[in-house]
Amino acid sequence: MELQEQILEETLKIFNKKGLKFTMDDIAHDLGISKKTIYTVFQTKEQLFLTMVDYIFDGIKESEQQVMEHNGLDVISKIRSIFKVMPERYREIDFRQLYQLKDKYPKIYKKVEKRLETGWENTIALLEQGMEQGVIRNVHIPIVKMMLESTLEQFFQRDVLVANHMTYQEALDEVVDIIMDGIVVAD
Repeated sequence: MELQEQILEETLKIFNKKGLKFTMDDIAHDLGISKKTIYTVFQTKEQLFLTMVDYIFDGIKESEQQVMEHNGLDVISKIRSIFKVMPERYREIDFRQLYQLKDKYPKIYKKVEKRLETGWENTIALLEQGMEQGVIRNVHIPIVKMMLESTLEQFFQRDVLVANHMTYQEALDEVVDIIMDGIVVAD
């Protein structure tokens, strides 16, 4: 594993323990390297965060592609899986702490926002396929996209997950279930 990836992986572990309050010293200590070595890869903590955003979202896109290529899933299962996609290695990350990003690190938050708003091609293709097959009703895809984007953005803007003692994954699962199944109890 190259040094940049080691630093990013260790940062995820430390973030899970300390939230956004971790330091470069924390990373250096846990990796058993000097802080100076970290600064040869990332000049600032902000640069580390910006790279981390891409690292996490790229991992999500890899998992999304695996769902797309999974021949054993029907279109409904693929849609549900794509909406909930989260690489195994990220399942233990406490994303609830990210609500602090917008105020403390607005540049990083903007990057998160941009990544949330792009890369929807697979999801759109599955929704279109589901409508063509008649397994989902005709929906306005921009509305579905907006609903998901807005919900995820709210998770990163407010402390709703912390206040309700929910993990990011639990909240995402519930959002997807509501979108896919509605709120009406079936007869």
